[in-house]
Amino acid sequence: MSLPLLRRELRANYKIILLFTAVITLYSTVIIAMYDPKLGASLNMMAESMPELFAAFGMTNAGATMLEFIINYLYGFILVVIPMLCLLLIAGRLVVRYVDQGSMAYLLATPNTRGTIIRTQILFLVLCTLFLVIYSSGLGLIASEMLFPGELDVSHYLLVNAGLLCLHLFLGGMCFFFSSVFSEQKKAYGCAGGCLVAFLLIQMLSQVSKQLEGLRLLTPLTLFQAKELAMESSEALMMAGCLAILGVILYIAAAQIFRRRNLSL
Repeated sequence: MSLPLLRRELRANYKIILLFTAVITLYSTVIIAMYDPKLGASLNMMAESMPELFAAFGMTNAGATMLEFIINYLYGFILVVIPMLCLLLIAGRLVVRYVDQGSMAYLLATPNTRGTIIRTQILFLVLCTLFLVIYSSGLGLIASEMLFPGELDVSHYLLVNAGLLCLHLFLGGMCFFFSSVFSEQKKAYGCAGGCLVAFLLIQMLSQVSKQLEGLRLLTPLTLFQAKELAMESSEALMMAGCLAILGVILYIAAAQIFRRRNLSL
């Protein structure tokens, strides 16, 4: 690991991270502040009036508890998509951007080996993933305790966030894999972004109607089962573990490809 390179990446990417944490803060605090068990019936009526729209975003039931409410309105879409976009942008800046702009030659001219460089970049993206999930988790805890003391089931809430971390480890690993494979930013972003959009669209379609429910088998997002994690489902825990393992495999594959590929510098 190279500490100077790690610090350099932090200076180059902190504005992106701050921007996305600000968006997470805005959405999370607003939605948590909306919690009111008395409004559950009204929200369910809205969902019934536009079932396809609410189902597409995984918001079919407001829930009877605060944890159910948060899972429904934050973990069905917002806390999946926002960190995902952040990781996509950062992953493309860690490897393929250097190759595309010819800056990789300067990195390789330093005493650092290819292995050291790629391990440092992987560590930075993993730290970004941890930060985004821990920040959103901590924010939810603080906002919930300040606005509705004692309402949130903390232990199960943390379990859901552990599953969210597994999901984003996989998504970050996939984006980093494409960043390590391609020599042009547009191709890396196109493939990684295309996969992410496809995953989201397939998941949304699978939630709209029972006829399309089988499509959920075509997207890895199905492995993140927030509602089931909150109920300590062993199957949901295994699925989350699979996501983490797939993420580690993608990072390892990306590192091996980068170390062995011919770079046009």
